[in-house]
Amino acid sequence: MPRFDQKQLRKGRGATYNPDNRFAPTHSETEDDGWWQEEMPTRLATVVNDERARSALSWNDSPDLAFDRSLNPYRGCEHGCIYCYARPSHAYWDLSPGIDFETRLIARSGLVDRLREEFCKRSYVCRPIALSGNTDCYQPLEAERGSTREILAFLLECRHPVSIITKSALILRDLDLLAELADMRLARVSISLTSLDTELKRSLEPRTASPAARLRTIERLRSAGIPVGVMVAPVIPGLTDHELERLLQAARDAGAESAGWTLLRLPREVAPLFEDWLQAHYPERAGKVMSLVRQCRSGADYDSRFGKRMRGEGIFAELIAQRFDKACRRLGLNDPVRREARQLDTTAFRPPRAQGDLFS
Repeated sequence: MPRFDQKQLRKGRGATYNPDNRFAPTHSETEDDGWWQEEMPTRLATVVNDERARSALSWNDSPDLAFDRSLNPYRGCEHGCIYCYARPSHAYWDLSPGIDFETRLIARSGLVDRLREEFCKRSYVCRPIALSGNTDCYQPLEAERGSTREILAFLLECRHPVSIITKSALILRDLDLLAELADMRLARVSISLTSLDTELKRSLEPRTASPAARLRTIERLRSAGIPVGVMVAPVIPGLTDHELERLLQAARDAGAESAGWTLLRLPREVAPLFEDWLQAHYPERAGKVMSLVRQCRSGADYDSRFGKRMRGEGIFAELIAQRFDKACRRLGLNDPVRREARQLDTTAFRPPRAQGDLFS
């Protein structure tokens, strides 16, 4: 049964409710006992708490990812994308992966200091850092805090390569730093594009840039000489998969040189949140969408196995992969020669207290 009340859908928010924190020792449920109850507000303010970072980089050895380290200035994300695979991580902070994830944020401070310490270790080996490995580093809070810009300035100082993925046009604020990094083969950007349907975007990704704004962002980045690609993610069976070729065409026309895709992922609490969202916004499609999702996940809502979690399996998933590959070949995306030329340079890295800095 859906958990949402149509009267209580929060304007500008993706989740329809707050699921229980799976680590909490007790769970509570609201019951209508006939007594007066205060109505929940339809608009919820964002609350930000600060956390002094004890480390900067997160490490992974996943064969599904093209990077082994990432950096996230923020926990939680005000963009409110209902499908976000990072939602379950909010439970580690005693918060709900639902509405809490997009309204109760944590801003990490001292990241440049922690990076400086890590870069100065003798054991540190320079490889590209992925900004936004978990939550978007250009979510609305960044306009106020400026943490991402501080990090980029420090990476430029150290000649350290970085890759960024975002749904936000706020990245254009840092065009100066990104252009300078790109000129030394130290930066590349991917713009995440899920749908060209503005109405769908408003409920699916409520506080992200519009599809048109993301395409303009690709144009501006390309004009500034910054390698830019598109990530069609997630492809949602029965809801956005029919747009795949048009998304790639629009991104290529805007200046994207490369493209990637991932299938919808519904780990832990994301599955009931997404299904509830479907019932609230697209009830006539909910059954079909979840049926197709499960066909790609061996009958389950999610399959966490390496090699399967990003792309799924089965006839429908294979069809999406074939369509993507065919469209990329037709559009000239992911050209291997160009990709090789755009590889980020790790040889220019200089630790922040290296002797060479005295004479630079």
